[in-house]
Amino acid sequence: MAGRSLRKALATVSLSVALASVTVRSSGCRSIPASRNSFSFCELHLSASIMSGSNGAKENSHNKARTSPYPGSKVERSQVPNEKVGWLVEWQDYNPVEYTALSVLAGPSESNFSPKFNEKDGHVERKSQNGLYEIENGRPRNPAGRTGLVGRGLLGRWGPNHAADPIITRWKKDNSGNKVTHPVSGKCILQFVAIKRKDCGEWAIPGGMVDPGEKISATLKREFGEEALNSLQKSTAEKREIEEKLHRLFSQEHLVIYKGYVDDPRNTDNAWMETEAVNYHDETGEIMDSLTLEAGDDAGKVRWVDISDELKLYASHSQFIKLVAEKRDAHWSEDSEADCHGL
Repeated sequence: MAGRSLRKALATVSLSVALASVTVRSSGCRSIPASRNSFSFCELHLSASIMSGSNGAKENSHNKARTSPYPGSKVERSQVPNEKVGWLVEWQDYNPVEYTALSVLAGPSESNFSPKFNEKDGHVERKSQNGLYEIENGRPRNPAGRTGLVGRGLLGRWGPNHAADPIITRWKKDNSGNKVTHPVSGKCILQFVAIKRKDCGEWAIPGGMVDPGEKISATLKREFGEEALNSLQKSTAEKREIEEKLHRLFSQEHLVIYKGYVDDPRNTDNAWMETEAVNYHDETGEIMDSLTLEAGDDAGKVRWVDISDELKLYASHSQFIKLVAEKRDAHWSEDSEADCHGL
């Protein structure tokens, strides 16, 4: 149970470049094709802004990985100014704080630990979704730059810690079953299933860590069932019914929104979060209407949330949700200049 609790405590998010080949269709609203290996301006900008620390920091990049105090502790990071985030920037006086949580140290002993970084290490995936990362003094180096803290913090593994984030969406409808459009943008309003995290009280995408040897698709479905449907507390018959309905939803065409590094408050110089954020859309709403949302596991609350630029979500989740809105051609902002269309 301790190992499972630690894995669940790590649940979260991701970033970078990967879009599935799919055409999104929505009756009554505009449709937009997403061709394989084509990236919008916003996706490229977002990816570059979070990964820019490797080559010399960009303004406002890599922020959450430099916040203090470190989550779940009173530990203050060494301050890292924007201009010194990048490893290529020489900083001889850099003196990061060393911290690894007791809950992490209570895990498997590292006395005979000899990990195979940048490759598959038994059942454990130590490859980064952003390519090769450097090893310095036997420790992996965060590809996005300095964080002001070394060690593992709350993260269970040195180097990349892989997560999966299922973004479940439907169209908002009125009492007559018609799609609701925003009065300013004129676009249909999209909703997604959000959970309120118990650890920090922030709203987030329900997600979790990928178990060793587990396929991402299995993680996505399992985490959504556990956190948004409370499947762990259901009877055998109820679990079977939930599994059948989720199979219908998760076997449909989907959009891979992000795949890679995440600007996460738990990141350190030696351990960081990566995720695969995938959008599963219930076009008619029939599948999700037949399921009752119920918070479970490490989720305090769960509900459908209207998607817009007013959302304040955990870690990089708002950026993932924005891309879902753009790919589904749904409402995001009343300010047309904030959209990517036409760029």
